[in-house]
Amino acid sequence: MEPRDRFALALDVDDLVLATRWADELKPWFGVAKVGLELWAAAGPDAVVSMADRGFRVFLDAKLHDIPTTVGRAARVLGTLGPSYVTIHAAGGVAMLRAGVEGLAEGAARVGLPAPAVLAVTILTSEQDAPPQTLTQRVEWALESGCGGFVCAAGEVQRAKEIAPRLLAVVPGIRMGGSPQNDQARASTPGEAFAAGADVIVVGRTVTAASDRAAAAAALVDAVA
Repeated sequence: MEPRDRFALALDVDDLVLATRWADELKPWFGVAKVGLELWAAAGPDAVVSMADRGFRVFLDAKLHDIPTTVGRAARVLGTLGPSYVTIHAAGGVAMLRAGVEGLAEGAARVGLPAPAVLAVTILTSEQDAPPQTLTQRVEWALESGCGGFVCAAGEVQRAKEIAPRLLAVVPGIRMGGSPQNDQARASTPGEAFAAGADVIVVGRTVTAASDRAAAAAALVDAVA
């Protein structure tokens, strides 16, 4: 994994033109572009295709959660768009996660693309009181179902890696020291996340809301260099 590919830029806006402008501006520091629900609602598949065409690994934060058949069919469509990672809620269980894994692979194969990795969302970083066994169970489900990785807070990475050391650990809720946490109850700094064992960190407002986005991105990467 190249250093840039360990940093995912959260394009959490409802404007594809603005999102692509940010992506182009910050490409020297970020190899992954995260398309979340807000941008997906505004631009749909075009958001994924646009970022892939720009050379980014696309992290489609779809957070699928439904019956296995529905998730499998939706995943089959998403697999044709060229994302590298797609999130599915681990709370849905092994059968649902496996349906997503298989659906993405089928869709990607249909258009001659590599199969995206499913990232199982364990516990949202806005949640404060989930019991430890919840993380354990959901990481076990991710491993059993063939997911490529999981999403969790920095403080949970070590425990999750003990269960599934080969899965990709993706940590959102990244803030620089002294930055407001907003709605992230379990935020962490980039250094804390990587020290805990994160493979990829997801960075949004810390950079995108800065008055000088390029300087903020450079400072963030330098902080963990």
